Order: sequence, then structure tokens, then C-alpha cells
Amino acid sequence: MTSDNPLNDRLDDDDYPAYTMGRAAEMLGTTPAFLRAIGEARLITPLRSEGGHRRYSRYQLRIAARARELVDKGTPIEAACRIVILEDQLEEAQRINAEHRRAASGSTGGSGSG
Repeated sequence: MTSDNPLNDRLDDDDYPAYTMGRAAEMLGTTPAFLRAIGEARLITPLRSEGGHRRYSRYQLRIAARARELVDKGTPIEAACRIVILEDQLEEAQRINAEHRRAASGSTGGSGSG
């Protein structure tokens, strides 16, 4: 029954914009102004409801939480956003490199046990 329920699928989706600005700020222990500021710094871009209200996904909340950690340690918000963006890019590059290494080791025909 759960696999046929589109609501469950959306709630399990990290990219589904399920949280209002107020709820997101409450979950992060911050203010809506902080969420607006990281949006202006282009760290996250919330989706908009039909009424124009910002909606955040769980993935965006994790990104915002990391920025908040840095800001709480004294990092200016613009620098915190840049750091989080660079961390995210580095993680993606490492993932791609690992995929290429796996593909290359599979195509060499070697039978070594890694």
C-alpha cells in the first residue's frame, strides 16, 4: 500500500519542498531572515507555492544547517555560503572520481581483489 501512495513518495523525497519558511526556520533554530539571506547569497533557492510562499526541501535544510553552523562560529554569512557551496562541489567531484576509478578498474580486465 505504501509504495502506491504518491504522498509517501513525496515525503520520502529529499528534494520535495515540504516545509514552509516558518517551519524551516523553527527546525533550524534560526529566523526567516537567515533563510532569506542564504537565498540572496544563492546558497539555496526555495521553490515557491502557487501563492508565492517559499517552500524548502530536506536537502535544502541540511545545506542551511551547515551554513548556520559556520555562522554560529563567527563566519560571515556570505563566506559561510561560499564554503558550503565549495564543500558540495568537492563532494560531487569526489563522487565522480570514484565512479571513474570503478569504471576504469572494471575495464582493465584485472582479477585483483581490491
